[in-house]
Amino acid sequence: MDFSLKGKVILITGASRGIGQATAIGLAQAGADVAIASRKLPDLEKVAEEVRKAGNKCLPVAAHIGKMEEINNLVKRVLEEFGKIDILVNNAATNPNMASAIDVDERTWDSIMNLNLKGLFFLSQAVAKVMRGKGGGKIINVASVAGITPDILPLYSISKAGVIMATKVMAQQWAPYNIRVNAIAPGLTKTRFSEALWKNPDILKMAMTRTPLARPAEPEEMVGAIIYLTSDASSYVTGQVLAIDGGMTI
Repeated sequence: MDFSLKGKVILITGASRGIGQATAIGLAQAGADVAIASRKLPDLEKVAEEVRKAGNKCLPVAAHIGKMEEINNLVKRVLEEFGKIDILVNNAATNPNMASAIDVDERTWDSIMNLNLKGLFFLSQAVAKVMRGKGGGKIINVASVAGITPDILPLYSISKAGVIMATKVMAQQWAPYNIRVNAIAPGLTKTRFSEALWKNPDILKMAMTRTPLARPAEPEEMVGAIIYLTSDASSYVTGQVLAIDGGMTI
C-alpha cells in the first residue's frame, strides 16, 4: 500500500491551528507540498515555518472561504505557485453557537451555513474543475460526529450533516472525473475551536460518558486517517464518512 504523498500538492483550509495545522504538518511529512489558507496571514506564517521543516514547499494565503471572490483568488494563487491541486482538505469552519434551535437567529444561521457548507461546496467545485482537467484528485471534508447525531450545537450539527451529504453527492457526481471525495467526522477534539466545550467541566463530563475511550482527541490523531484518504492506499474508497470519535457514535 502506498501512503506516500510525494509530489502531491495539497490545499488545506482552516490551517492556522488545530486540526488544519496538524494536517498541514503531517501531510508535508508524508511528502506533499502544501498550500494553507485561513483568514489571518500571520498565523499561517507560523504554520508554514513548521511545514518547511519537513523539507517541502508551503504557500500561505489569507482567504475567507465564505466569500466567493476570495475562493477564486485562493485557487488562482495556488495554481500560480504550483500549477496544480491534487488534494483539497476542507477544514475551515466557524465557531459553533450553543443557542437552542428555538432561540437561534437568522444571522447566526447565515454565518454558520455560509462558511461551513456554502463555502466548502463552492471551493470544492472550483478545485474539482481544476482536477477534472488534470486527470483527477481527492477531496477530504472535515465533518463532525455532530453531523451524525445531534448534540448541544444545533446549527453546527445541521451544517455538518450537510457536509456529509455534500460529500456523498460530490463523490457520486465527480467519480467520472476520477475525483474521490470522502469525509472524516471528528469527535470532541482539544482545539481552540472547541475550547468552550472541553474546558467546560459539565459539557466534558457529558461528552465523555458517551465516549468509550473516555477522553477527547488530540488534533494529531486525525492526521493518519487523512493521509489514508488522500493517498493511493484508499484508491477504491469514495463517498465515505470515517468517524474518528473514540467510539462515541457506537
